Amino acid sequence: MAKRDYYDILGISKGASAAEIKKAYRKKAIEFHPDKNPDDKTAEAKFKEAAEAYEILSDDNKKARYDQYGHQAFENGGGGGGGFGGGGMNMDDIFSQFGDIFGGGGGGFSGFGGGGGQRRVKGSNLRIRVKLTLEEIANGVEKKVKVKRKVQAPGTTYKTCSTCNGSGQVTRIANTILGRMQTSAPCNVCGGAGQTIDKKPADADAQGLKVTEETVSIKIPAGVVDGMQLKVSGKGNGAPGNGISGDLIVVIEEEDHEELQREGDNLHYDLYISFPDAILGTSKEINTVTGKVRIKVEAGVQSGKILRLRGKGIPNINGYAKGDLLVHVNVWTPKTLNKQQKDFFESMQENEHFSPKPESSDKSFFEKVKDMFS
Repeated sequence: MAKRDYYDILGISKGASAAEIKKAYRKKAIEFHPDKNPDDKTAEAKFKEAAEAYEILSDDNKKARYDQYGHQAFENGGGGGGGFGGGGMNMDDIFSQFGDIFGGGGGGFSGFGGGGGQRRVKGSNLRIRVKLTLEEIANGVEKKVKVKRKVQAPGTTYKTCSTCNGSGQVTRIANTILGRMQTSAPCNVCGGAGQTIDKKPADADAQGLKVTEETVSIKIPAGVVDGMQLKVSGKGNGAPGNGISGDLIVVIEEEDHEELQREGDNLHYDLYISFPDAILGTSKEINTVTGKVRIKVEAGVQSGKILRLRGKGIPNINGYAKGDLLVHVNVWTPKTLNKQQKDFFESMQENEHFSPKPESSDKSFFEKVKDMFS
């Protein structure tokens, strides 16, 4: 089933401001909040859907990528969807990440850490760069990378926090002009985890975690661009106690190609041919991102001619189509000639066959540039 548009989910336009996005999400979150819709799976699903939409649209970088590439900008083998893995999000994640939407850490809503139990702490994210060749970008690739991440050390045990009695929250009652009001905040002793260290091995840190190296498999879809960020859920640093691991953020870095230049989904290739080949015509084998292809160059071809090989470029990240390979024909002019060759061309200088006679089909440089972008 196709995912709904994030703007439609929140009922806003693409031009909505940050304040309008936040206001729209708050309205949806209140409408479908678990406290107002107990045991209602449909409302819970819509609550999660709204949180996922807000997680993307409230972040300028993620919003820009979504506006350009849609949902596929965040889809990869390590978990799709915005910041919550495409529908598999945990309610605790939402409450801890967006509790500020309701102010005061979510006081008054049990799901935001009031009476709904302890808050699950999330480990920090890790960030790595992955270099890709143009061929890997064109075809998609699975990369295995070694990542150093913190995990719970073997032998570490935890006990219930005596300050918050395992709830992860500390409740305070204050007298105001409106009467007695109850607020709650994460416990400052356990950080909201509801647990503290009981025992830990000597090589573990203060949270009972230790650094280990792990090989992580990353499925990278075809059509990614330089600077794009993908997310592998749960492969960041671990969290103490019953916490959940952070994410691994993968930043794409595109390597230069020896022969091909990328421009969006299109590729450019400079083909150099000799005077005789330009006059008589020829066929040439050239490299593409999917292998070698042979192209025909017509007799009498003009320098600057662009040959378009449709579908031989980069797949669009949204999967709609493939770009083209634009072959730029350059007639190579020799700089040195022997006497026989020089005599021949001198005799042809006044020959009418060698006089420039551009036809209407021979486009100017500016027309060729315009065609490349059409």
